[in-house]
Amino acid sequence: MVSADDILSMEFLKKSPFTGSDSGMRYRMEMQVREHPDPETGEVVKDTSLLCTIWPEPYNFHTTPEESRESREFSFDRDGVTDAVAWMNDRLFETPDKWEGASENWDG
Repeated sequence: MVSADDILSMEFLKKSPFTGSDSGMRYRMEMQVREHPDPETGEVVKDTSLLCTIWPEPYNFHTTPEESRESREFSFDRDGVTDAVAWMNDRLFETPDKWEGASENWDG
């Protein structure tokens, strides 16, 4: 089970993605920034969110096929981290077959 205490600070997440694993599930949390024009003023506005991505072991984020990953966005604050951790734990318990034995998926 993933714990919010396992996740590094918001200051860390502002600078770099955070990765970890638990029970056959790997995860990555990163700051997502989107720019768009404000409909009233036309000025560019930046929206920040926390993107959380999960996938089965054993491969890293970049070598895991996109179709094997699942992502969800949360608010970029400690509450968002708490919500992301709850979502990851829900996925662990809702789809146990996806994670059990995942580390045995090594080629060769």
